Amino acid sequence: MRRKGFNVGEYVDQMALLLDLQLRDEYRDGVVANFERIRAIANLVNSFPLPEDIEVASVFEP
Repeated sequence: MRRKGFNVGEYVDQMALLLDLQLRDEYRDGVVANFERIRAIANLVNSFPLPEDIEVASVFEP
């Protein structure tokens, strides 16, 4: 699911300002590309249906 109107480049710029992060121009495109990847992964994870009766595990054991 893609949010209409959500601009990853603008998000990166705004977060850099908020965090007072001096993001160099030569790195910006790579940062934006990585956030696009993160967004795609998050959309996949968030679209996975979970049953209503699922419980949170107290300890993660792979």
